[in-house]
Amino acid sequence: MLGLAKGLSYTLKTLVGKKVTLKYPDEPIIMPDRFRGIQHFDPEKCIVCNQCARICPTQCIDLTGKKPDDPEKKGKVINTYDINFEICILCDLCTEVCPTEAIVMTNNFELASFSRDELFKDMKWLHENNTNVRKEQH
Repeated sequence: MLGLAKGLSYTLKTLVGKKVTLKYPDEPIIMPDRFRGIQHFDPEKCIVCNQCARICPTQCIDLTGKKPDDPEKKGKVINTYDINFEICILCDLCTEVCPTEAIVMTNNFELASFSRDELFKDMKWLHENNTNVRKEQH
């Protein structure tokens, strides 16, 4: 009988206490500063060093480059940059090894879709994903 009284008293305390439920779709969730969300990619900064694709543990990054049309320019120009978010674990390794900070993490986390094909994101989509870009990179 004592256990029932303890349980009932705890239930009554939490019934009148502060609510912790979030109204998520109607009110946006404020994420912490160091939250690792979807990547933002800046193709102008990319030097096609391929370090991001090599360090990716799930091999979800596909990066290709081509020689520039101008023969005076050295190096490569980015041709394609695709990420398969179906297998991406948002580990932040690609942003850490990028020497030019062409890839940065954002606080954006909403990637829900009805089709797996929609989880393949290309360079254009990643460049436009600039909402809530993290301000500091280490």
